[in-house]
Amino acid sequence: MSEMYIEEIKSLLPHRYPFLLVDRVLEIIPGESLTAIKNITVNEPQFPGHFPQQPIMPGVLMVEAMAQAAGILAFKTDNIVPGEDSTYYLAGVDKTRFKRPVVPGDQLRMEIKLLKSKRGIWVFEGKAYVDDQLAVTTELMCTVKG
Repeated sequence: MSEMYIEEIKSLLPHRYPFLLVDRVLEIIPGESLTAIKNITVNEPQFPGHFPQQPIMPGVLMVEAMAQAAGILAFKTDNIVPGEDSTYYLAGVDKTRFKRPVVPGDQLRMEIKLLKSKRGIWVFEGKAYVDDQLAVTTELMCTVKG
């Protein structure tokens, strides 16, 4: 499947500024994988406090960005439209490791792979890169609630 731009992303995720953390989907293969980007800009609301003299993207926001990307993959895999009776929630985070700082000016490329889905529980592997350098790895568990 081809690229997905912000308006389609907003149709799948309930998040809005300042918490919508997926800027574009580069590639999606429903039932398998998704590659998306988050452009890191200095005017984001977390940077005046994290940290004023040397802004660094908080690790929890990188994990949240990957969880949002995983939600897009789940919706496209199930081929359903999100709504009041179909929302994906982050249920668990395991095996998370931060490999390098992510700073304003970087572009975080998130690669999400579906590991398994059973009875409304989804498990994904997430890796995020800046250029070709691994920045963070994680395993995400999501659930559908209605």
